[in-house]
Amino acid sequence: MTMTHEISATPDYTMGFSEELLQSLRRQTAEASAAHLLPHLRPGHRVLDFGCGPGTISVGLAKAVAPGELHGIDMEESQIELARSVAEAGGRDNATFHVGDVTDLPFEDGFFDVAHCRNVLMHVPDTAAVLAEVKRVLKPGGIIGCREMICASSFTHPDFDVMGKSWDMFQDLVAADDGHPQMGKELKGHFLDAGFANPRITASFDIYSAPEDVLFLFGFASKWLLSPEITEAAIKYGAATEDLRNAIRVAYNRWKEHPGALCGVAFGEAVANKP
Repeated sequence: MTMTHEISATPDYTMGFSEELLQSLRRQTAEASAAHLLPHLRPGHRVLDFGCGPGTISVGLAKAVAPGELHGIDMEESQIELARSVAEAGGRDNATFHVGDVTDLPFEDGFFDVAHCRNVLMHVPDTAAVLAEVKRVLKPGGIIGCREMICASSFTHPDFDVMGKSWDMFQDLVAADDGHPQMGKELKGHFLDAGFANPRITASFDIYSAPEDVLFLFGFASKWLLSPEITEAAIKYGAATEDLRNAIRVAYNRWKEHPGALCGVAFGEAVANKP
């Protein structure tokens, strides 16, 4: 992970691109992560998926608008390569992927009917710059739909008097990298400030409860959140201590064996229109 305090609209991605993080991203689908937006999609629409990552949501959006177009863009070339592979494997020849900066999109004004992102705005320091550029490439009446985490409302149960502090550590890391860990509940205000109209706000949880989900999250926590790279950064920026890291590790070992193990990741969702 790269921590940065430079003034930048799109800094290095706080969470990095470890294999554990990629496994998490690959679990996301349009049906699971863009349910708030899917009812607004129509065949023939042209869709922008900004910060598309490995494209697992993108291909579902492309399917929903076929024979329309899906354009995914991400600053990380390795993610775009994965997205192209995912689209090819799924037979989505109406999906095209680009390496680029969401604050300088390679599209003309009014090019898209719909723009989408998931967990992108929470990692971008200059929210206004991103939304202004997305608004530029939307047609009048076009739709923006975003789903972003609400870290403070996410939970791991049982807590063992320490699991909640792992969420605090994650929030502090995102904030230290000039991100916005509560973006999910700030979307309405940002949309209105950017000049979008008629924001429709919803919220939902991604629930991890099945045995395979518990094992997946345990592995993710062990190999990513509690990895030396992440915990050293957390300690450096005052988001954790060695004692806290060790206590969280012990708690996760207890958690994965607990019959009531449950995790809920909270999201805010917003859909709005360009006037």
